[in-house]
Amino acid sequence: MLLFLTIPFDNFVRVLPNLLMGILVVTFPFIIRKEHFKKLNKIPALLFAVFCLYLVINAALFDRLQEDFVLIKKIALSFGFVLLYIPIQDSKKIHRAIVFSSLAIILFSVVNIFVIINTSEDIVLGFSRQVIEALLIDRIYLGFIAILSILISYQSIQPKFHPNNKYLLANIIINVLFIFLLVSKIAVIILGALFIIRQLYGSKIWIRLPLAALVVAGLFALVLSTTNTVEDGTDKTFFERTLTWELRSQVWKCADRIASDTGLIIQGFGFQGTKDKLVDCYSNYIEDDYKRNQFVALRHNTHNQFVDIYFNWGIVAIVLFFAFLLLVFFKNRKQFMPTAFLIVLVSYCMVENVFHRQIGAYYVGFVLIAVLLQYQQKENNIEKE
Repeated sequence: MLLFLTIPFDNFVRVLPNLLMGILVVTFPFIIRKEHFKKLNKIPALLFAVFCLYLVINAALFDRLQEDFVLIKKIALSFGFVLLYIPIQDSKKIHRAIVFSSLAIILFSVVNIFVIINTSEDIVLGFSRQVIEALLIDRIYLGFIAILSILISYQSIQPKFHPNNKYLLANIIINVLFIFLLVSKIAVIILGALFIIRQLYGSKIWIRLPLAALVVAGLFALVLSTTNTVEDGTDKTFFERTLTWELRSQVWKCADRIASDTGLIIQGFGFQGTKDKLVDCYSNYIEDDYKRNQFVALRHNTHNQFVDIYFNWGIVAIVLFFAFLLLVFFKNRKQFMPTAFLIVLVSYCMVENVFHRQIGAYYVGFVLIAVLLQYQQKENNIEKE
């Protein structure tokens, strides 16, 4: 619980998460028992373990183990979270840690933003560079944990009156408002998709689904038509700003060009090799001098975890990863919560290399806990009693 509370503050107390992780690893052999492994969805867990093992073998065979280890260890860390969590019988504490962690991030960020507003004469909420830098973590990961917090709170709300329901509902409202105020486009889209998908679970789908789709469409129309003044002084709509989402669109163009020129990638380019190929593309195909120099200097990665896995380790690696995701989906498709967590993971993998950042590996680890451990139904029954 303390580990998840401290993860967002990694830049301030970097040693603490690593220390807590070390303690968990050292104490694990003394508390693990054979029966604990019964909670695992064994085939999906085994498939993810095979995926991790293949990455190591691939890197070793092609003499890239040292350079690829920086990425492989983060992927292994996500799976390691599942193994470390197996002995724990009560998931409510880890859920509370996610909720309080999200609230702590929001509180820290809001205080910083108010400080900036009081010390700056010219500031644009949501799109000012000052506001973005005031956030405790990157907006994309802030949206990630906010959505996890929303899902956890929604899952914990009791159908009948319960004193905690009002606090859970308040947490949902706070996180949703914060996502919209900072216009985390990815998080807004994911929330809309989850709201619609939720209507597929339960009775009277034919009534609820069209109504939900209509509500989401109306909200998106409102957001898309809203204009905001950006830093260059011009008024642009949400849709216009999305179309000019230049970094990712340029990176993905280069990734597509590399894939087309190379053909089927068998062995992969490796961690550094992938970045080198992207940099070559930036150097040769970006016409604007300033933009080209920025992309080359920063060596932007693929900003898509699926493409990154394919480029780094080849076709076998991405097939194993896709197989894992599909297997987890088919095993959990009749339950909304595991499906929702999986949708969040896939959505963020489509727009971000979540395994490139330690914070991303931690949050993916939580998602894996949610989809690989079979304890939800038992705990829900106990809580209702």
